[in-house]
Amino acid sequence: MTDPIVARIEANPKYHELRRKRGTFGWTLTALMMFVYYGYIALIAFNKPFLSQPIGAGVTTIGIPIGLGVIVFTILITGLYVRRANSEYDRLTAEILKDAAQ
Repeated sequence: MTDPIVARIEANPKYHELRRKRGTFGWTLTALMMFVYYGYIALIAFNKPFLSQPIGAGVTTIGIPIGLGVIVFTILITGLYVRRANSEYDRLTAEILKDAAQ
């Protein structure tokens, strides 16, 4: 037996829009993250001489800022997703629930 509210939500075009937008954006960010992370791992595996080049006269190599860049990129795309979820996705969810309650 199906709940009538669930059936109204599933029939709502805004619900399908929300699922499509959230899924597309989530998979896009996932692909970007995998590209950045596995790209860095591939550099570690296949081009150690590039990553081991020192920066300036110190002991810091080029691999350190690239690794930090991977971490910063992760934080940025997480913030981007949260910002979109708190604005666009929450607005669509509220509209869907409002329509379902009527």
